[in-house]
Amino acid sequence: MNRNQLFENIRRKQSFLCVGLDTDIKKIPAHLLSDEDPIFAFNKAIIDATADYCIAYKPNLAFYESMGVRGWISFEKTIKYLKEKYPDQFIIADAKRGDIGNTSAMYARSFFEELNIDSVTVAPYMGEDSVSPFLTYEGKWVILLALTSNKGSHDFQLTADVNGERLFEKVLRTSQAWATADQMMYVVGATQGRLFEDIRRIVPDHFLLVPGIGAQGGSLEEVCRYGMNSKCGLIVNSSRAIIYASNGTDFAEKAAEAAKSVASEMKVMLEKYCK
Repeated sequence: MNRNQLFENIRRKQSFLCVGLDTDIKKIPAHLLSDEDPIFAFNKAIIDATADYCIAYKPNLAFYESMGVRGWISFEKTIKYLKEKYPDQFIIADAKRGDIGNTSAMYARSFFEELNIDSVTVAPYMGEDSVSPFLTYEGKWVILLALTSNKGSHDFQLTADVNGERLFEKVLRTSQAWATADQMMYVVGATQGRLFEDIRRIVPDHFLLVPGIGAQGGSLEEVCRYGMNSKCGLIVNSSRAIIYASNGTDFAEKAAEAAKSVASEMKVMLEKYCK
């Protein structure tokens, strides 16, 4: 899926919502535990309930890998279901990979060849040769960590060099030599507020994947005011606030209501800020 197709989906649905599939076996409704594959049963119901209100899904690999082979099978089934039933959805493997070149090449092969996923989150700390193997796949996206929403982001990402350039700014500037806005996005946490202005000065045209609204307390209005560009340029993720809106038999219905509510806010934001 290219950048224009992604924007067309946003315009058609009037939403830039990504639903995070952070599916925890210890949090899903108890009545699903008797299913042959409880994780996939939960994901399938969530996807069917929310697909009309979002343009992307983001399975977090940690939640699947924590269950070993069973979890990986559930992950693969989820990807297959999305691609067969909802081919217009942008799929993000939230894996935060990044290693020496030949190891990164194997990670890229796993996600882009074996699973044919649209994009993967990648950590930039080891530099260009750890990221470039992911960029050899036409039509696939690297989503590079830039400025995250966790408290510890201040430990390194906001530190400045002698010229006043902060580490996240160096990541943004340096990585633009590796790929264009047609192949690279950046992760920017919703809790970063007006720092989106600084980010947009460096990467005005790139899509930003924005986690942190909902349970993490980020403000959608603030993200849009400072981070939206003329092509929207945002994919805003919500995980727990949607998928765990209820832990009863009505979990899918409540997830749909939560997703619809966020999408309604997003429609207003598009009309207000996407000029």
